[in-house]
Amino acid sequence: MPFRVAIVGCGQIADGHVEQLQKLDAVEVVAVCDRESLMAEQLARRYRVPAFYDDFEAMLAKERLDAVHITTPPQSHRALASLAMERGCHVYVEKPFAPTGAETRAIVEQAERLGRKLTIGYTYALDPPALDLLAAVERGLIGDPLHVESHYGYDLSGSYGTAIFGNARHWVHDLPGGLIQNNVDHLLNKLLPFIADERPAIHAMGWVARPQRFGDRRDRAHDELRVMMRGEKVSAYATFSAHLRPAHHSVRVFGSQGTIHADFVSRLVTLQRPGSLPSAIGRLALGVSQTLEVMRATGRNALRFARAEFQFFAGMERLMALFYESIARDTPPPIPHRDILRLAAWIDEIVAQLDAARDNP
Repeated sequence: MPFRVAIVGCGQIADGHVEQLQKLDAVEVVAVCDRESLMAEQLARRYRVPAFYDDFEAMLAKERLDAVHITTPPQSHRALASLAMERGCHVYVEKPFAPTGAETRAIVEQAERLGRKLTIGYTYALDPPALDLLAAVERGLIGDPLHVESHYGYDLSGSYGTAIFGNARHWVHDLPGGLIQNNVDHLLNKLLPFIADERPAIHAMGWVARPQRFGDRRDRAHDELRVMMRGEKVSAYATFSAHLRPAHHSVRVFGSQGTIHADFVSRLVTLQRPGSLPSAIGRLALGVSQTLEVMRATGRNALRFARAEFQFFAGMERLMALFYESIARDTPPPIPHRDILRLAAWIDEIVAQLDAARDNP
């Protein structure tokens, strides 16, 4: 029998969850829940989900669920995850996982104590560009990784940015790190495979680049962030920007024998190695080599498009498939708990540094 699954929190990202879950033979989405009953009803009708609720406990009591996907604001994640796990459910939690590292650790420890499977929505970590990049690094194509650069761009004029800054009471402004904390997972989780340290050295700097026009806490929300990290073997730079155009989303890994770059917008993964030819001929050859790399990467994407694999939520689909496989086979979840905890500690440190700088300009 398929796993009986429900969604709690029927905002925009919930549509993506239901769409990807309904592709999995091992899963049946049997219910959705939101405190706003109309939101739950609309989601259920859009995707022909049998039941909808405005009371989470009532849904848990009636539906005999195997797993719950939590897509509510992060301030509610600990309470919802705790109740779901106590009722026997495995839990998929959207990012941000929790407002603080302490709450993150509490959720992880409860899952381990109760023997529940737990994962986080690091969908880009399992996107084809990320997987292609990691495979190339593991094959030794760039030698030993020495430095990583991660970039994540954000358009404040988009629908989500407009919603956040159109409402001073939006839940994003209640996060300790505000706008930055709502997005920094996408920026930092690309570094996890390369910086193995529990506590790398971190130096963070953030600022507000947009005009101050609200006269309330919205004007304090950082929209630019630069982070420098140094582990025992690998260093990293991370850039979040709401103003650089085009809005970049990429990661570049520099190694002892080459460099590899993954662009999550174009989904191109390209390799660059040192040239061996002299002078001007060598520079020309490097240009030809880079052009061929882009053509090969484009060809791989064309094949994925032909196989209907070139989709926006490819990483989410893979993450969910691996999560339910871990439940079925009782194997470790796709995102190690250690990585969830390490990233939460990094975010705590970044937010603390931003607050300290704001209080002592």
